[in-house]
Amino acid sequence: MSVFTRIIAGVGLAASTMVQPALAQDYPNRPVEFIVPWSPGGGSDTLMRIIANNVTPFLGAEMPVINIPGVGGTVGLTEASRRAADGYTISQVHEGLLAATATGLTELKWDDFDPIALMTASPQYLVAATDQPYDTFEGLVEYAQANPGTLTIGVTLGGVPHLHAAMIAEAFDLDWRYVGYEGTGERVRALVGGNLDLAIGDISSSLQFVENGDMTFLATGAPERLAQTPDVPTLVELGSDLDLSITRGIVMPKGAPDAVRAALESALMELSKDPKFIEQINNAGADVAFRGQEGYTAYLSNLSASVDRLAEVIAP
Repeated sequence: MSVFTRIIAGVGLAASTMVQPALAQDYPNRPVEFIVPWSPGGGSDTLMRIIANNVTPFLGAEMPVINIPGVGGTVGLTEASRRAADGYTISQVHEGLLAATATGLTELKWDDFDPIALMTASPQYLVAATDQPYDTFEGLVEYAQANPGTLTIGVTLGGVPHLHAAMIAEAFDLDWRYVGYEGTGERVRALVGGNLDLAIGDISSSLQFVENGDMTFLATGAPERLAQTPDVPTLVELGSDLDLSITRGIVMPKGAPDAVRAALESALMELSKDPKFIEQINNAGADVAFRGQEGYTAYLSNLSASVDRLAEVIAP
């Protein structure tokens, strides 16, 4: 290589190392595409559209939503993982990805992405039919331990509700039979119809039936008692360290520049404090539960360990 060629090569290398920080500092200078890996109209889609529709004043760019559903959210996430790690493509994960990974549904892992922010949490409930010989969680534990393997609990086999039910069983030394239903509404109707003893539900699908006397909330997976159900104890109060919510957070393809990740994290943090945004999330049946990059990464890491431990139990 001639001296001239080495000089030109050196200049080119120096220039290239200066471009990435400069581009990161200008982020974002065009719309940020949000791949939502679920069908339009579902819970995840609704909540993520609330984020996309409200974030522009804080981020300084539009955030168009692109729905790419399929195979438990893994089709859209796989597409997102293949995009450039420049901050102009983001996606959303919840516990379903961890369950899909642990049970072999996908080779994709949560740490194939850079977690940016946990945004929402939808606390789950353990609900029971009202004709059972117990009406408290303590009564359930006593009955279940005296009659192992007799109680049925409605879940989505291989999904988040199955995972949550298995975590409760592990924490309180319970043995029950899992019965699969496709969605929360289906499980709740089966419980009300007398086809189940227990189910994993949420406030939006279950509260009406509880108020009508058709079922009972035994416990909530929220870390603290909720205003809508102040008399329902948490699983923490009852002697576990369980925090059972469906949490939804924002991720980027792995390897985005630090400044880009920090810019989006900051925008989402400010959004999470906005009263209009909080009201819309609450009206959609969830809570704002912001955790930044560090906190969200730690949350996913800890949860992944629990999911991996229970993989054999929740395998469909």
